[in-house]
Amino acid sequence: MNEYLLIKWIHILSATFLFGTGLGSAFYKWLTDRGGDPAAMAQTNRIVVIADWVFTSPTIIIQPITGLWLLQLLGIPLTQGWVMLTIVLYILAGICWLPVVWLQIRMRDLSTSANTDKISIDPRYHSYARIWFWLGIPAFVAMVIVYFVMVFKPVIGI
Repeated sequence: MNEYLLIKWIHILSATFLFGTGLGSAFYKWLTDRGGDPAAMAQTNRIVVIADWVFTSPTIIIQPITGLWLLQLLGIPLTQGWVMLTIVLYILAGICWLPVVWLQIRMRDLSTSANTDKISIDPRYHSYARIWFWLGIPAFVAMVIVYFVMVFKPVIGI
């Protein structure tokens, strides 16, 4: 089997899982939060946290490993403009993602407590959800740009 094609396939598959899990989780969590049902919110938040551990966390590790491996196989330097841009954007998305993980765990716990105790959602939940939403915007935009740059590899003078 061709090493380059195998690593490229792993890289693309991993990127798909990373982007798809993030976008899908954000969509159904946002819709569920808007509904305001503590039982649905607790279940959705539980699944979002699990999805981050099962899909997002491994792909966050796989992406740079396979990306650097591909660069090495192709003889492309890290100093190439499009490579540097993708690294910066990937780091930006990661900086946004780290607090999101903490927020998701807190929201899972708050919604679970509200559902279990049959009480209203703690107001902190909605504050956390707003921060979670706004952190998702730069992360999402960064990843869309990374996809574009990885496909088109524009000449970027950095």
